[in-house]
Amino acid sequence: MSRILALFIMVIPAFLAAYGVKLMRDMTFGILQPPIPFLWLQFLIGVILFLGGLSFVAGFIFYRDRKQNRVQKRFTKK
Repeated sequence: MSRILALFIMVIPAFLAAYGVKLMRDMTFGILQPPIPFLWLQFLIGVILFLGGLSFVAGFIFYRDRKQNRVQKRFTKK
């Protein structure tokens, strides 16, 4: 059960990051999504979603690897 919960915790930020990439791509082609009034705001929201999702997934993997001693010595807790 805990593995399924961990999977859901990882899938939600991954979907948010993918949606951020979609927003940035749509801005590049000039497609404005309905609730967002400006293209530059759409791109900014896309960047925030992408970086937030990516950092959450990367932090989760780094934390897990740190617990299992799979990181370099400089990243271990002192």
